[in-house]
Amino acid sequence: MVFDYVDGAAEGEWSMARSVEAFHRVEFRPRVLRDVAEAPTSVEILGRRIAMPVVLGPTGFTRMMHRAGERAVARAAERAGVPYTLSTMGTTPAPAVTAAAPGGWNWFQLYVVRDRARTLDMLAVAREAGMDVLVVTVDVPVAGSRLRDVRHGLTVPPSLRWRSALRALGHPAWWFDFLTSEPLRFATVDGAPGDLAGITNLMFDPSVTIADLEWIRSAWQGPLLVKGVQRVDDAKDLAAVGVDGLVVSNHGGRQLDRAPTPLELLPEVVDAVGGRTEVFLDGGVRSGADVAAAVALGARACFVGRAYLYGLMAGGEPGVTRVLDLLRAELVRTLQLLGAAGVESLDRDLVRLRP
Repeated sequence: MVFDYVDGAAEGEWSMARSVEAFHRVEFRPRVLRDVAEAPTSVEILGRRIAMPVVLGPTGFTRMMHRAGERAVARAAERAGVPYTLSTMGTTPAPAVTAAAPGGWNWFQLYVVRDRARTLDMLAVAREAGMDVLVVTVDVPVAGSRLRDVRHGLTVPPSLRWRSALRALGHPAWWFDFLTSEPLRFATVDGAPGDLAGITNLMFDPSVTIADLEWIRSAWQGPLLVKGVQRVDDAKDLAAVGVDGLVVSNHGGRQLDRAPTPLELLPEVVDAVGGRTEVFLDGGVRSGADVAAAVALGARACFVGRAYLYGLMAGGEPGVTRVLDLLRAELVRTLQLLGAAGVESLDRDLVRLRP
């Protein structure tokens, strides 16, 4: 049940599969006889330097994967020198996250809810907790159809039905942690227990438009990113209203199935906005080589979600740290083999997408 929540996607899961497969079609074109004794991975995003072009993206219900949840992920990100993004659907309050990682760069992801006053309250709590970057997700007017969750009857909090009880026999340690830890609930939004799709459709506002984004811009003083861009014309419109960053994303394939593939769309979006705003990529990233390919095609950095959740499920906070260490080691090795003297030397001449 828990693994399928992380690993699954919408309907036939084609969007997720294509996002990963796009990276399989990357062909690197390495330069030789270059000095790559040093291959620094640091990069500047939103006016601040981070250790590598990776952002730990927002994930809902994170304490379901491990009792330490968002605190563990934030601490691992702090040590690695990369940002962590707390989800509106997170299971740890913003003040607790920033207290766990006071030296980290902690961001907040927002879903606009039907109650606009509640939306403003969420922004105020995040800001007061020290989160200074806002990521507004815009590709969830309604919940996607995640069939694995439907088959499992996944609810918030998880309910021990006969089918899940049988599976629990093989995972006694997880169930012991779950049953003896703080009750699992959403920390930011209020909602009655129920299935994930039902909660989403009840709370989220499907009438949100770009005018609401301008309203959010006026209410938030820090950098503002918009996540869920899947068309070039939308990217142009968002750049025109002055957002600080766009995240090309199909929500990990968890919303609209057969959606555009982020890596394929990335160069078009980068060219269309022409440097007016920073462009990030989310979707399909599973290795440091994937990060290198995306940056070479124009991304400032890559959001990762499933990758660190696998680590969290396998080993808690050390598991997330291990994933980040692997991403960095793979990135450094790819840079050196490409003949690139650092992340900031990556460009489109070093990569192409095979048909």
